[in-house]
Amino acid sequence: MALDTINTTDQLLGGGDIPPVHEVNAQATSPFLLTSDHYGRILPRALGDLGVTEAELTRHIAWDIGIAGVADRLAKMLDAHLIAQRYSRLVIDCNRPPAAVSSIPVISEATAIPRNEGISEGERAARHREIFEPYHHRIDAAIDRRLHDKRPTVLVSLHSFTPVYAGVARPWHIGALYNRDTMLPHLLLRHLRSQSDLVVGDNEPYAVSDLTDYTIPVHGEARGLVNTGIEIRQDLIADQSGQQQWAERLARIFAEIEVELRAERLVD
Repeated sequence: MALDTINTTDQLLGGGDIPPVHEVNAQATSPFLLTSDHYGRILPRALGDLGVTEAELTRHIAWDIGIAGVADRLAKMLDAHLIAQRYSRLVIDCNRPPAAVSSIPVISEATAIPRNEGISEGERAARHREIFEPYHHRIDAAIDRRLHDKRPTVLVSLHSFTPVYAGVARPWHIGALYNRDTMLPHLLLRHLRSQSDLVVGDNEPYAVSDLTDYTIPVHGEARGLVNTGIEIRQDLIADQSGQQQWAERLARIFAEIEVELRAERLVD
């Protein structure tokens, strides 16, 4: 496994690297603004393989398995704007505050990430400047434009989770996640729980907080947007069929929720 080094005076991303931001439907009309912090698992060429095997790089530690397919499909079904991040969370986690230890993990679950050990402040800054900032600046700009145009904006942050963690099976098929703002998550929970085939998590398997999360606290709550996080169990969306089914299910639910939000004048 290559433990390549970079010259911290140079840019992290070079000519052979793709931009960090992926977008679908930038001119969409839906009030829903979708984000996907862990959409991709690409590594910058300058970082080699981070000292991690290819098998490990296909696991949840590197990205949210299946969520890319759900996010792209859902954006098209809702005519919603999707802003997603292509690089692996092992390079820099775009849903962690930059000061958090887990922002650039040295160990993820039980897997060591050798290339992340002892990195300089310059390299840490480069990852933040070239991957984290462009992604979050794009979300900020999209929200700014929508607010300027007086367009309703409902933030939905899309994620997936492992069916087993630390040897314990997780029963939930899907979870609604939130911090201070519970309005949309509770609406979503009601719709999901009306479907008898689902085991639904209320802030499970994770809960949102200012210390562990970035997208919802910063782009949702701090900007006064109606918001929710969604976690789908990965084994349910590991293939295209599962991704299509879950995108269709969520599209139906969000269409119903939009009607309710408009009726309550929470989306105008």
